[in-house]
Amino acid sequence: MLSASDLRSGYGIGDVLQSFELAIEAGEVVSVLGRNGVGKTTLMKTLIGLLPARRGRIEYQGQDITALGAFRRARLGIGYVPQGRGIFPHMTVRDNLRMGGMVNENRRSLDFEAVFGYFPFLRERLAQRGGTLSGGQQAMLAIARALINEPDLLLLDEPSDGVQPSVVQELGGFIGTLNRDKGLTVLIVEQNIDLVQTVAQRAYVLDKGTVVAELDRNELESTERVAAYLAV
Repeated sequence: MLSASDLRSGYGIGDVLQSFELAIEAGEVVSVLGRNGVGKTTLMKTLIGLLPARRGRIEYQGQDITALGAFRRARLGIGYVPQGRGIFPHMTVRDNLRMGGMVNENRRSLDFEAVFGYFPFLRERLAQRGGTLSGGQQAMLAIARALINEPDLLLLDEPSDGVQPSVVQELGGFIGTLNRDKGLTVLIVEQNIDLVQTVAQRAYVLDKGTVVAELDRNELESTERVAAYLAV
């Protein structure tokens, strides 16, 4: 479904990603692991099109999307939840969801009920400003905003950041349910070992902008091994 080959991107005169390689099949949940500052968020911004690739190629469902802008990638079926969630704090929950639906200009109506099925509390909070929700609720709102456009691929950048452990467990269960019931493909950047072990089928380990290891499901179950890749 998604592949990247010889990918380079960065900021200013420096390359953060260096010859990065990735391939994800439809229906997989794949994680990208690594310490702070190794290029994980740069990778996600490059895949969604917020940062231009300086070299290499990105393909989505067999189509070269390397030169496409972020809004065009979103219209092809890629949902994106950035680190820090990126909700509109002064807008209501309803309007945050509506903003997600504006990605597809051909959509005449939004299926609010579909996201309420996963996050029932949103129904009761439609008139509440997004910024007054708890950290965990904001994380769920950000995911719901991406899902309302019915993507085939969901990019999640540190969804557990600033979220209490009980909510992290809920997020893990929710991601697993989406993958099993809807066949949603997920690429998740995450440092929470429990969440990675709950949802990911395999993982890439990123260091200094390139892949240094690939872990299968059995290797991911070794907490000590996963933690070693995240240690400072």
